[in-house]
Amino acid sequence: MSFSLDVKKEVYTIINNRHCAIAELSAIIDYCADIGYNPLFISISSENKFMLDKFKNLLKFIFNIDINIDTDNGKSYKIFICDEELINKIFNIINKNIYEEELYSSLIVNSICCKRAYIRGAFLGVGYICSPEKNYHLEFMCNTYSQAQNLKKLINFFDIDAKAIEKKEHFIVYIKEAEQIVELLNIIEAHKALLELENIRIFKDVRNNINRIVNCETANLNKIVSASVKQKENIEFIKKTVGLDYLPKPLKEIAILRLNNPDISLQELSQMTDPIITKSGVNHRLKKINSIAENLRGKIR
Repeated sequence: MSFSLDVKKEVYTIINNRHCAIAELSAIIDYCADIGYNPLFISISSENKFMLDKFKNLLKFIFNIDINIDTDNGKSYKIFICDEELINKIFNIINKNIYEEELYSSLIVNSICCKRAYIRGAFLGVGYICSPEKNYHLEFMCNTYSQAQNLKKLINFFDIDAKAIEKKEHFIVYIKEAEQIVELLNIIEAHKALLELENIRIFKDVRNNINRIVNCETANLNKIVSASVKQKENIEFIKKTVGLDYLPKPLKEIAILRLNNPDISLQELSQMTDPIITKSGVNHRLKKINSIAENLRGKIR
């Protein structure tokens, strides 16, 4: 089972109270239902059985009515309601006109808990969240521009920066920031998934920090090795052309130490001088040796 289905499995049983149940019922109808008018019917079909189970449970909770979920070899599921009296009851309770395409009624999402329930219903119906091990991405696939803008506004009420784009024949409301995805999971009460995402995020952050440290250390080591190779080449050149006695005594000391210890750092090299000089002093003398070698090469050319 995918992470997205795990989240839906976690939240599909949640029914807190009647007014929140009505808000969630409205969301499923808004985003998932096909409405027919001659004859009048409501049809909802999906491969996501959790959403259909939730719709069935909501009708049972609100109206004390049982409906059937039909299946096609266990791969897709469908609810079909043609009872005109029940359909009218449903649309009356969600405060919508059956014959007009309109956004949800602001009355059913008047309270914060009902806003949360509506978003949960929308996620059950048209929501998707990528596995956080791969990427941080949560989205809702809406059929119309108005639906997308409406849902984005509702999500942004909770200080989440949801964005909306048109993609092919649909409109996508999406969230990319891990912290904001965590907040949305909290809104829809997917607390188990929230903790799992947080654990994965912490692990990824630690792993990325370790990789950055290792890369930095590797870069520093490469820099030290490169500088050491250049220093050794210059000292070998001076030794071969004019001899190390050509160098002033302090430079000759460092030159011999570097030849004998090509792989150690400047700090380690400084501890081997007599008397001990600073790392900066060692670096200064090696730069002088490099400069002398370059001058000698210029004269030979």
